[in-house]
Amino acid sequence: MRRRKAPPARRLQNVPAANIRPFHGRPVRAMSGVMNQFARLAIEAGPLAAFFVANSQAGIMTGTAVFMVAITIAVAVSWRMERRIPIMPVVGAGFVLLFGGLTLWLQDDLFIKIKPTLVNLLFACVLFIAHVTRRNVLKRLLGTVLNLSDEGWRTLGIRWAWFFLLLAVVNEVVWRNFTTDMWVNFKVFGIMPLTLVFSAFQAPLIMRHQVPEEPAESGPTA
Repeated sequence: MRRRKAPPARRLQNVPAANIRPFHGRPVRAMSGVMNQFARLAIEAGPLAAFFVANSQAGIMTGTAVFMVAITIAVAVSWRMERRIPIMPVVGAGFVLLFGGLTLWLQDDLFIKIKPTLVNLLFACVLFIAHVTRRNVLKRLLGTVLNLSDEGWRTLGIRWAWFFLLLAVVNEVVWRNFTTDMWVNFKVFGIMPLTLVFSAFQAPLIMRHQVPEEPAESGPTA
């Protein structure tokens, strides 16, 4: 029996370059995104680590001064990386500088202790008001990172509003009922891990309301 000849391999010479999509770009972009997330985490955790070390070595006043310097540097580095003003870190840094300055000026650690309460209450109020007025505040902040439906943004926003309110209440309970060192431990080892865990639990919601990106239009074929 005569064997059939295999069909000739399809040649790519006549395929327009616009129709050939490179695959190497996606892993590179994904890796870049992962590195950016680690960099953001390091920028957020760095000032807290400096605050913890300075407080444990020299007390709350020195810790507050170091915290103020470290968070200013962190915001500058964040702006340098993203080439835009990071709204939430800037607001947090502003509160640190204001209440840290009052702490050092009046030599009263009350101000630095109530700072997390006021910041979280501010974020909670903004998100609650946005939910009532049907404005996507989170979409404006995270729209370049996530692509969700309007319902997804609303649900995510109200969840974060309740979470910020919970953090404000817990901070009040801790600083009013425990020592300064215990409050510092809660601020450094409690608030950020709780925030990371809460963020991880939002993954199912994000996946459920993720809006797929429209594929780029291919060029005309000759």
